[in-house]
Order: sequence, then structure tokens, then C-alpha cells
Amino acid sequence: MDLKPLITLLAIVNPLAIVPFFIHYTQGFSKAQLRRTVLTASFSAFAVIATAAVLGLKILEFFSISLASFQVGGGMLLLTAALSMLNAQPAEAKTTQDEVDDASARASIAVVPLTIPLLTGPASMSTVVIYADQAQTFWQHAALVGYGVVIGLATAVCFTLAEPIARVLGKTGINVMTRLMGLILAALAVELLAGGLVKLFPALGGSGA
Repeated sequence: MDLKPLITLLAIVNPLAIVPFFIHYTQGFSKAQLRRTVLTASFSAFAVIATAAVLGLKILEFFSISLASFQVGGGMLLLTAALSMLNAQPAEAKTTQDEVDDASARASIAVVPLTIPLLTGPASMSTVVIYADQAQTFWQHAALVGYGVVIGLATAVCFTLAEPIARVLGKTGINVMTRLMGLILAALAVELLAGGLVKLFPALGGSGA
């Protein structure tokens, strides 16, 4: 079984890096509210990945976008996300302070902003679509959906243990973890980007030599 898609998704989603955001958004929550927020965020993360795996390619076809172009764009997006992580910032964190304040005032912040865009955003969605195209069999497609389950479970564990994790790792520890994941993601992003460019420009692959 190819675990590269799972490793890539774990590097992008990186629930550990979102723990400080989770603590910030859920200050003053009761135990029941915390439990509901964790369950909703975890299921939403799974739903986003599963939807991208099942319907992502059909959406591209609807808009007449070639997968090679999408792969190049996705690779660039992943590289940008990796650079953010190398600066110890969550890959998908794109909210402004106004959005943060507005989200904090909502009844539920589990879906926005915790799941979208902090956990699963454009980078993770494009990654799933690219790997969905590479899947050749039903079981490979099913594995992508299964990876969504793993992401959901990882999110649930990290958010449930948010306080102990933040206490043990501290800000420095979380930053180190984020940078390491960013380095892994940068390498995977270059690989995806190179593959897309070779599809668009076959001569880059040396076939014309």
C-alpha cells in the first residue's frame, strides 16, 4: 500500500499545529461543548477529504481543467504551504484577525475556521485530487477515503488531548514539529510539481534528447 498520500496529508493537516488555535477558540467551553466541537471538526475533516477523493476529478472535468495543470498549481500551493510551515505557521492558516474575531463569536467554530481553512483547505484538497487521479483500482480510491478516516481520528486525538499536548510540547515543541512537517511537505511538493511540469512539457523529461 502506498502511504505517500497519507504522509502528505498528515504533513499538510498537521493537527498538532492547530492545537493552539483550538485552545484559543474553545476558551470557556463546557465539557459537552468541547466534545461536540472535537467530533464535528474531526468528521468535517474526514468529509472534506472523502469528498475531494470521490468528486474532485469530476469537478475538474466540469470546469475543463487538465490534471497536469491542476498538479502544477497544486504543487505550487503545497510548496507555499510548506514555506509557511518552515516559518512555524500552520499550512492552511489563512484567516485574518477580523475572521478570527467573527468566527469566535459564532455558535460553532468546529467547521469554520477549525476545519476550513485551518485543518483542510485548498492545499489538502488539491493533494487528494492529484492522488485520486493516480489511483488505478477501486481499493486505491477506497484507501484515499480511508486516509480521510485516519486524518479525522488524528484530529480527534490531538484536539481531545489539546491541553496536555500544549503543556508537554509548549510553543517551541509545536514549532519544531511544524517545521519538520514543512520540510517533508516541501520535498513532496517539488515531486508533484516536477511530475506536472513533465506532463505539460514532455521535453523536460528528457524524451526529446
